[in-house]
Amino acid sequence: MNITLLGCGRWGSFIAWYMDSVKHNNVMVWGRDNDPLLDNLIKTRKNDYVTFPDSIQLTHDLTKALNHSEVIIISISAQAVRSLMSNVTKIPNYKDKTFVLCMKGIEDTTGKRLSEVLIESGVSPDKIAVWVGPGHIQEFTRHVPNCMIIDSYNPNLTKYLVENFSSDLIRFYIGNDIIGSEIGAAAKNVMGIGAGMLDGLGYSVLKGALMARGAHEVARFIKAKGGNELSAYGLCHLGDYEATLFSPHSHNRKFGELFVKGEPFNKLAEGVATASAMLKIAKELNIDLPITQAIYNILNHKSTPEDILKSLFSRDCKKEFETI
Repeated sequence: MNITLLGCGRWGSFIAWYMDSVKHNNVMVWGRDNDPLLDNLIKTRKNDYVTFPDSIQLTHDLTKALNHSEVIIISISAQAVRSLMSNVTKIPNYKDKTFVLCMKGIEDTTGKRLSEVLIESGVSPDKIAVWVGPGHIQEFTRHVPNCMIIDSYNPNLTKYLVENFSSDLIRFYIGNDIIGSEIGAAAKNVMGIGAGMLDGLGYSVLKGALMARGAHEVARFIKAKGGNELSAYGLCHLGDYEATLFSPHSHNRKFGELFVKGEPFNKLAEGVATASAMLKIAKELNIDLPITQAIYNILNHKSTPEDILKSLFSRDCKKEFETI
């Protein structure tokens, strides 16, 4: 199978390595002009995580990259998807391609799921899939296996991708709720920031409560958006908590920890924009998202972490399992 990978960051470079070295596909990786990540790969064939074999092709030419494959995997910042698609749509045969989205985010400016951004760009829903779930490149490249999920609007496409992407390193499950899979995957990054904040404050013991109440909050959000609330307890969300709320490799967790310590973090934490997007949607749908709101307030200096904890603990008592 020919595979094109749009994006060459941490996760994108792993997928390229996986598709070539594990799945033995014919892989081409694209990056924007003057992208230092791709320029470094062209020069050295490696980054901090993987070494590319000579069989992986590298290019700055988007038209060449799309024409290389029928399956286009996208792994870039969630907030850059619409901009990318504005260039993809200039390529005549883009509607013939299958697009697999590997980012975990919600568009901040519109509150759209990323698959919805592609649909608005003219891609048929039947040709869009998402690849989400737990896993860090640092573990996969040590050949530590994990489970992930592929979901789409098209059951036949989902089954085809699961069968062709699976290996002894990644066991893929067949998703059947693309709304829940996308929202759950994006929202877990928000909870990851919250977990990091607890670590930074010395309150790591509260992560158990964060996991339980966070999953319930996200389930309520997924249901309000038309998905299956049980997705919040699957691989896209709760199943990804270890990798996001506890792992030292988690960018979102590390960002939250350093934020409350007043220290800089210069890598992408998708949960920042996702928290903002979720609250915009929640306001439209009249949904209460107390944990997401608390994290947003801390990030935007509307409240101190100490005040947030006091406010959450002083909320009215309620049954743990009220109807979602």
